[in-house]
Amino acid sequence: MSDTETTPDQPSTPPQAEAPPQPDPSAALSFTIWPITGRTRDAIVNRLIENLTTSSVLSERYGTLSSDEASAAAHQIEGEAFSAADASATTSADGIKTLQLYSKEISKRMLETVKTRAPPGSAAVEGVATVVSE
Repeated sequence: MSDTETTPDQPSTPPQAEAPPQPDPSAALSFTIWPITGRTRDAIVNRLIENLTTSSVLSERYGTLSSDEASAAAHQIEGEAFSAADASATTSADGIKTLQLYSKEISKRMLETVKTRAPPGSAAVEGVATVVSE
């Protein structure tokens, strides 16, 4: 045999090791809606404080709260709403429903808070007095 001949058993390129199997990219990502993060909860509390202390449709009817009152109320509203929603969360598949419940609880509790703290001469109190006296 000459130097230029190759035998059929001899590969012309060296064998390469097989690459390890790559994981499925969609399996590596995990996205859950509930429970929400502490950062999100803090943002919600800050937004509640803003809503309770600034001029809005809600404040035109019920008045605004002081910063201290609004901060205390916002933390209480968010905490109670989170607890109620978290207690109803049975599986991770219910994340959207739990988040919707959380949002409804916040709205309901915020309205209850401003109604109970409304000044005596507010439109809400006058409206109730008119209905009762008729």
